[in-house]
Amino acid sequence: MIETPATPLPWPPAPIRTARLLLREPVAGDRAAVVELFTSPEVGTYIGGPRPREEFERRLDAAPQGRPGLLAVDLDGELIGVVTLDLRAPDRPGRLHPEHLRPADGERELGYLFLPRAWGRGYATEACAAALDWLAGVRPGEPVGLCTQTANTASVRLAERLGFTELERFEEFGAEQWFGVRHPPR
Repeated sequence: MIETPATPLPWPPAPIRTARLLLREPVAGDRAAVVELFTSPEVGTYIGGPRPREEFERRLDAAPQGRPGLLAVDLDGELIGVVTLDLRAPDRPGRLHPEHLRPADGERELGYLFLPRAWGRGYATEACAAALDWLAGVRPGEPVGLCTQTANTASVRLAERLGFTELERFEEFGAEQWFGVRHPPR
């Protein structure tokens, strides 16, 4: 079932605990880490580059909270990344159901960003798997998409570890994109 105004995603979820992490709604204390995340040159490599720090700080609310679909990834009380479960805009390329017209509202898409100091430790896999498990519980049977640049081989490998299979490749944002789908167990 796809989220529509009549069937919104229940938000925020109760905090989700994994072996090492806590997925939770962002709080005011996360603001500095969110700024660091979105303005980091390393993080921005495959998402169109970092955002200008001063401009991002001006536009970011005092407390980066209250946004449905955004989960803060917390390690020992510190934000190390975010996971998103957003609706993919219907006008973007990539379809979960290529044989059908895309639903007017879009389709669910998993996204994630982690601070460079958290890379290579399995945190993204752990956090994304937990978010997908939660989503499967509230939206049983709903497929989820994931889009990443093909040049981001670590992200493609992560998608495959999470059970995503490639549906198509296309050009977007000046780069080739890998688009895959994950069907939850029935």
